Amino acid sequence: MDNVAIFDSPGKGRGLKTTKEFWAGDVIFSEPSVAAVVFDSLSERICHSCFRRQDKLQRCGQCKFAHYCDRTCQRAGWAEHKQECGATKAFGKAPNENIRLVARILWRLDKEGSVVSNMQLTTLEELEDHVADMEEEELKEFKVDIHNFLDYWPRSSKQHTVDEISHLFGVVNCNGFTVSDQRGLQAVGVGLFPNLCLVNHDCWPNCTVILNHGNRSAVNTIFHSQQRIELRSLGKIAEGEELTVSYVDYLNLSEERKRLLKTQYFFDCTCEHCKNHIKDDLKMGGREVEGVKPSEEQVKEATDYCYEMLEKIEKARLNGDYHEVVKICKDCIDKTEPVLADTHIYLLRVWSTYSEVQAYLQYFEEAADYARKMVEGYIKLYHPNNAALGMAAMRAGVNHWQAGLIEIGHGMVCKAYAILMVTHGPTHPITKDLESMRIQTEMELRMFKENEYVYHSMREAALKNKPMTMLHEPKSVEEGIKNLFHRRK
Repeated sequence: MDNVAIFDSPGKGRGLKTTKEFWAGDVIFSEPSVAAVVFDSLSERICHSCFRRQDKLQRCGQCKFAHYCDRTCQRAGWAEHKQECGATKAFGKAPNENIRLVARILWRLDKEGSVVSNMQLTTLEELEDHVADMEEEELKEFKVDIHNFLDYWPRSSKQHTVDEISHLFGVVNCNGFTVSDQRGLQAVGVGLFPNLCLVNHDCWPNCTVILNHGNRSAVNTIFHSQQRIELRSLGKIAEGEELTVSYVDYLNLSEERKRLLKTQYFFDCTCEHCKNHIKDDLKMGGREVEGVKPSEEQVKEATDYCYEMLEKIEKARLNGDYHEVVKICKDCIDKTEPVLADTHIYLLRVWSTYSEVQAYLQYFEEAADYARKMVEGYIKLYHPNNAALGMAAMRAGVNHWQAGLIEIGHGMVCKAYAILMVTHGPTHPITKDLESMRIQTEMELRMFKENEYVYHSMREAALKNKPMTMLHEPKSVEEGIKNLFHRRK
């Protein structure tokens, strides 16, 4: 933590600033969690030790709740799970993820004290809990969690006051960081990282956060490296400059971002992008054709229609009716695409869903076309090194490869690789996947330019082996719009 220092950030309270200069892709600091837990909904599909997704997991024989990849992961996770195991067994069931996380934090603090690492810049007591700022409905749920926690907490463990417990729940509520699976494609849990809590928000930040799962491949757990978050620089950061991350996705209007930040994190955003409504005109704009723009009424009508269709798309997706999703998307695109700009955020969401579902149904040319349009829109809106832009480019690259459009596919894969080298680093599984894709598409592009017939023959053989695929079941339209910190729905 020599690279950063705590300071009083004007209008924001405490923050972190650099003590040296950084460049794009530099790791400013890394930090292991005080504790982390798997989401309730994924408790049987995600390893409770390494947070990797596995088809077959071994269940803890005592509590019947925790699941692990194998005996190695179970041994590695035993120090954290030991007391949780007994408490869960005595309670009769596992409580929700917030209760489990607070319990793990308290057991660790009881054992090691308020500073669990010599890298920790702040104690949990010093972090804001914002309990006094909560709305009445949220406060009711909050009190239910505390009541259930008191029933769950073993009498044999050190007893704590309600105020201490309430403070920790408040800290978790507004500072619990979303933990991803090993490929970084899905949020699977929540953890608490004290130093990260000191990094303030900006809608156009100079840093990004990723989870590094470490190396858990050794059979002996003594050789495992810790799971940790990494704060990475998105560009040049001067010495003494404040470090910022974005708590919410930039792909929202400034008023919506301000509303989310106020309701979820209890502060008014005063960043330049919110104050000046930067790019809001692009996000709700009309399509200009040869200097002619649609009227405000036409844009509003198309926007409202697009919003209504997104709700119908989500219902069809939840029912698993993907052909209906395609039909609604196609109707929506036909009606609104001539009116709305290629940066309109509702149209971008429709394109994203349409592309993903078409790829899932193996209509690759359609999927590739709209994945490319989505990337082109993202480029005009996002920071050049935004991870969401990198992931969208990767998806477009895979879709074009699947459609046999190798030139565009290779270009998209290279673009994605360049972005994720900054946001995720060279050792992250996604970056390694992209490196393999880049080498493969480069080889295929060379072959395509030399002899198209040979290329297409080789491609057919490659498709049978499916070396590149993203044919997972389509996600929610909103799932791609992630907040940095986890909030219970």
